[in-house]
Amino acid sequence: MSSLSLALRDSSTMLRRNLLHARRYPSLTLNLLLTPVMLLLLFAYIFGDTMSAGIGGGDADRSEYLAYLVPGILMLTIGGTTIGSAVSVAMDMNEGIIARFRTLAIHRGSVLIGHVLGSVLQCVASAVLVGAVAVAIGFRTTDASVQEWILAVGLLTLVSLALTWIAVGMGLVSPNAEAAGNNAMPLMILPLLSSAFVPVDAMPDWFQPIAEYQPFTPAIETLRGLLLGTEIGHNGWLAVVWCLGLAVLGYLWSTSLFHRDPK
Repeated sequence: MSSLSLALRDSSTMLRRNLLHARRYPSLTLNLLLTPVMLLLLFAYIFGDTMSAGIGGGDADRSEYLAYLVPGILMLTIGGTTIGSAVSVAMDMNEGIIARFRTLAIHRGSVLIGHVLGSVLQCVASAVLVGAVAVAIGFRTTDASVQEWILAVGLLTLVSLALTWIAVGMGLVSPNAEAAGNNAMPLMILPLLSSAFVPVDAMPDWFQPIAEYQPFTPAIETLRGLLLGTEIGHNGWLAVVWCLGLAVLGYLWSTSLFHRDPK
């Protein structure tokens, strides 16, 4: 068997393993899903009219703010779901299963690839579930074409891939699952400091650079443009560059940590 076919076979096996773990222990994923759903309902029903009036110049229309809100909530969902990847990797490292895998005749990188692919699938599925809740409470994207929908799904997948590799590295450097969850928490906090809830130019001047020069804002603005037909501008290529850069950085970091000899 060639090295490529061996890697594909072992990676698919590890992917099935991680999906089975997610199915048998759904509480972690459900807990991480609860935050974006609660924020979606809170901002839509409690703050929706007020936020719409502020952004729209006095016209209080909850549906307009809901349309603005959903792309940011979808990115927040992905950031939160990847925390589960960091916890899962840390658990594997501390429970001894990785040490057993090292003694088997399997492709060494398949362990991480299985975690990453499983996490990407969970991220996309979580985004679909949160999107379904958004549609149920009134979110509509009547202007989005089939091509824009495909690009939107591709962007969500690319963001999931980039953040998952970073989360895997955080899980590898963490001494236990609790520390992994804490270390990966910025992946859920950064969307809160972006343009997810209000436009950047509506923020205080001192805070605007924090919101603008981070990976989530261009990704959110690109997704918003694809779904709602708003101006994307330079945010499209910025989002792609951020995702590719984070994916490469996370991959190099994670593989270097994983291939180190255990102490």
